[in-house]
Amino acid sequence: MRLVARQLAVLDVPLPAPNVGGPRDAVVPSDARLAEYRPDVPTLPRFHVWTLGCQMNRSDSEEMAGRLLAAGCAEAPTLESADLIVINTCAIREAAEAKVIGRQGALARLKAANAGLRVVMSGCSVPVANCETLARRYPAVDLFLRPDEEPELVDRLGLASAQGAVGLAVAGGGRGAAGAPAPVGATTFVGRAEVSDAVGLGRTRRAAVESGAVARGSAISAWLPIVYGCDKTCTYCIVPFSRGPERSRPFDDVLDEARSLAAAGYREVTLLGQNVNSYGHDLAPEARFGHVDSERWAGRRLDLHGRPDLAELIRAIDGLRTADGAPAIPRLRFVTSHPWDLSDRLVAAMADCPSVCEALHLPVQSGDDAMLRRMGRQYTIDHYLERLAAIGAAVPDVAISTDVIVGFCGETEAQFESTLELLRTVRYDQVFAAAYSERPGTPATRLADDVPAVEKRRRLNELLALQEAIGLERNRAWLGRDVEVLVDTIVPPRTHEHDDERTDGTAGREALRLAAGEVHLSGRTRQNKLVHLAGRPAELGTLVRARIEHCGPYALRGSRV
Repeated sequence: MRLVARQLAVLDVPLPAPNVGGPRDAVVPSDARLAEYRPDVPTLPRFHVWTLGCQMNRSDSEEMAGRLLAAGCAEAPTLESADLIVINTCAIREAAEAKVIGRQGALARLKAANAGLRVVMSGCSVPVANCETLARRYPAVDLFLRPDEEPELVDRLGLASAQGAVGLAVAGGGRGAAGAPAPVGATTFVGRAEVSDAVGLGRTRRAAVESGAVARGSAISAWLPIVYGCDKTCTYCIVPFSRGPERSRPFDDVLDEARSLAAAGYREVTLLGQNVNSYGHDLAPEARFGHVDSERWAGRRLDLHGRPDLAELIRAIDGLRTADGAPAIPRLRFVTSHPWDLSDRLVAAMADCPSVCEALHLPVQSGDDAMLRRMGRQYTIDHYLERLAAIGAAVPDVAISTDVIVGFCGETEAQFESTLELLRTVRYDQVFAAAYSERPGTPATRLADDVPAVEKRRRLNELLALQEAIGLERNRAWLGRDVEVLVDTIVPPRTHEHDDERTDGTAGREALRLAAGEVHLSGRTRQNKLVHLAGRPAELGTLVRARIEHCGPYALRGSRV
């Protein structure tokens, strides 16, 4: 008997590299006979990130989305089309938490229709303790991650090992025993309360940037976090307990990220921190920063000698130049500032650096000194006004915005009137106001929340009406002036158009007099004023000159010069 050997053809296909831009495609063999032996493509979830709250949350969401993309997942356009929903929450305002609670029923129905759907909740609403309470309050959520644990998202979901490069999910986090990912999250204590600690986030941010695992939401403007957490004493605020103490990123890491953003063509970069101008006080002194010698004029005293501060960082980023000597990043902003750390050095840097925009967000919260003490702000209105006078003298045309809380514990009508008087005195360009809502876990819960809800609403509406009139008057000063606008949006057509300005600041399309081939564009001036104008789609992402022809309380309208 003669044996006949039968041999299958060999398919020699190299293993695909980890896909950092989207889902992995199946390998198609050149020999059709091998199709039945082809391994199945791993099924990866399509994800959707729902972000609430501040710019820091938006930056954190970009990192989480980037890590999911690097693991091979694809992004879903809506909650309803996703297999993985990540909710990045805000605990600063009650309304944000109410939105998430209100979606629990809808999320439960989505999970009933899609057995594989998983829901992750992260952000400031996830504290170190009380996980049982969270599970009862958010029954549709499968996994809770504190802000310091967000870099662990992909590993905690079990998506990293087979789909991406080893260790990429916890970017730079290293590996523990038996190749397991090393945890990034850490805890510390604020008083007697155990809280999140952002000590590892600087390292994971650097690795995420270096590996391209940051899914930036814009190709024009970029967020750049420089300090995490908060050391301040505000009695109404949960951030020190949800994000932990202030942890600054290394100076060179921030500068390297700014350099990479410049190389990628970003036109605007915003430096981020819960208190961005507190940057650097927790870093070790270095000889190269020996000329930095300043101290706080309010709050806790700190030894700042020889440590980099925000002024030093701004000057270094402004010093990044193109071949023709222009700033490599044309526009540089920073939010949110705290009056404790608005130093003379920072004021001088704003005045000296051409890339720094003429805009400052400086929360005041109340116009009454007794209320400020009760809020734990540790400055007086006189101190606050002195800082505004310093920045106004150094930076002409600077636009000032602020945050205000009405109806805080024990606020009298006279104290509320003091806040209104402060608005009349300063004449802010923009005010972000809210009625006080008690945040569990904050020191203010030990105070009586004794301003009735109806009174809070009245005060809030009165303050907003006053500011709307002030904002309109401030904007009228720009009529007839030429401004530089960074075009960042193509405004979609609306079903019903009107010539009057809408409550969201969008002017009617007819008033723009669109010519053939033109669309409704919008963008921001260096003073952060919203401007609507007609132009061509190709102008998205460019700096254009516009003459202001119309104004409302929230936006301007202009035409190309």
